[in-house]
Amino acid sequence: MAHARAYAPASLNAADFSAIEPHYRELLGRAISSTDELEQLILDRSDLDSLVAERAANLYIATTRNTEDKTAEAAFLGFVRDVEPKLKPLSSELDKRIATSAFADALPKARYEVLLRGMRVDIELFREANIPLETQLAELDQKYNQIVGRMTVELDGKTLTMPQMSRFLEETDRATRERAWKAIADRRLADRDAIEDIYDQMLALRQQIARNAGFDNFRDFQHRRMKRFDYTPADCMEMHKAIETHLVPIQRRLDRERARDLGATPLRPWDLAVDVKGRKPLRPFDGAQQLIDGCSRMFHSMDAELGQMFDSMKEGDCLDLESRPGKAPGGYQYQRQHSRRPFIFMNAAGMHRDLVTMVHEAGHAFHSLLSKEDPLVEYRGAPTEFSEVASMSMELLTLPYHGEFYSEDECRRALRERLERFPTIMTWIATIDAFQHWIYTNPGHTRAQRTDAWRALVKRFGNDVAWDGCEAARDAQWQRQLHLFGMPFYYIEYGIAETGAIQMWLNSRRDERGALAAYRKGLALGGSRPLPELFSAAGLRLELGGNLMAELAREVDGELSREMVAS
Repeated sequence: MAHARAYAPASLNAADFSAIEPHYRELLGRAISSTDELEQLILDRSDLDSLVAERAANLYIATTRNTEDKTAEAAFLGFVRDVEPKLKPLSSELDKRIATSAFADALPKARYEVLLRGMRVDIELFREANIPLETQLAELDQKYNQIVGRMTVELDGKTLTMPQMSRFLEETDRATRERAWKAIADRRLADRDAIEDIYDQMLALRQQIARNAGFDNFRDFQHRRMKRFDYTPADCMEMHKAIETHLVPIQRRLDRERARDLGATPLRPWDLAVDVKGRKPLRPFDGAQQLIDGCSRMFHSMDAELGQMFDSMKEGDCLDLESRPGKAPGGYQYQRQHSRRPFIFMNAAGMHRDLVTMVHEAGHAFHSLLSKEDPLVEYRGAPTEFSEVASMSMELLTLPYHGEFYSEDECRRALRERLERFPTIMTWIATIDAFQHWIYTNPGHTRAQRTDAWRALVKRFGNDVAWDGCEAARDAQWQRQLHLFGMPFYYIEYGIAETGAIQMWLNSRRDERGALAAYRKGLALGGSRPLPELFSAAGLRLELGGNLMAELAREVDGELSREMVAS
């Protein structure tokens, strides 16, 4: 068997195509006369790809840290325009060279079947004509991030970012919440048409990409491109039905209980984040350093190995946590593949949601760190359905250790909030995924038709909330979901992963040490095994249908009822 070794010089400027091209050409021209030589080609290609991937990661990270940084934007767009389009044909040729080699079938199946399977899909779908279209899409996504990143609201003489504004939605004074919610909604609506313009352009480009690859619509093309070997669009629709049947009733019952407890009839959009007992909002930390220190203690209490991994991110520019003007929205973890060091990005404003985001992204980082030793860059990441198990499970597994941030009563509130999030997030996931199914199987639709489709889905899956006078904000809600713009169809994965995370939580209540061991075992596999095997290694079932959903809904609803009695 061939062995991994450094192929690409660490000093190589991977943002300069003229610097990396000779190395890819050498790989393409290399004589292959044995299985070992083919395996060495795969390993050398992986090393080179990891260097390029890290450069791309760092360029993207820089643009999100400051969307107004023109130098960073130019460097990122330079890579998108000048490196990626030239590299994609070479990568496709290398895929063909490897996958069609006379020695490919002689490679150890257990080691290479997942790699070769994915490679053959990439070969099947590659069209050179799509390269400039993908470049245009990346540029449009950058424009969307800039529009959203520069959104601020003037409130009480202060200029606040959108994440900072979210704090006011948890305030016990209803008038304050309403004022803040409407200020946020008005600010988003100010850019509604500009965002619609970007989305229309994206849809046209994606439909053309699908047609170029021989597909009738982008949905079917994208499901294939995302290598969804274990479920189909029809399975996704079954999951939508399961959510509608088993979780929408729970969500709407919780809404009615909330309206009763708040004395707010009808419930309004600004009533969804406040504590129903009138307690002050959960404020777990003040500033990023408190968040880091508390998480370090929490992970060490949970598991020594996880604590050490978290502490390793305190160095090496691995954390950018606090919200500031010009910073892109959202949160993410990005593995820098050559140095094999994760980077966590978020917009912390001292809210409980920020603590959830931190442990979520830490779960992704643990995944990256546990699988970082694999010599194949493709295996140092897992299918997103399982990657999100790593992160969503951590939201639940850390709950018994929230005493680092909260009192006992506040810990109970955090537990209830996370359990209530199960129906809430699943109904939103169904809404977004079903919206995309409609969007991309109805090419050429008008904006009015798109709005009608969205309204129907809000009616099917949405909260029991009165939108009177706020219909425009309701109709534009989808624009805040960044996945629709930069990562189409990357959202049902969160739903699949949430079913895994709830199972992991239930397992941990029976045997915490065993559940954590299974968690680490599954994550350490990276992407080296098919999706069902990854779930199985972590002690989980992979199911999209109604049986598992009914079981999990019953378990969570029972725990919510017990928590209601206890509190």
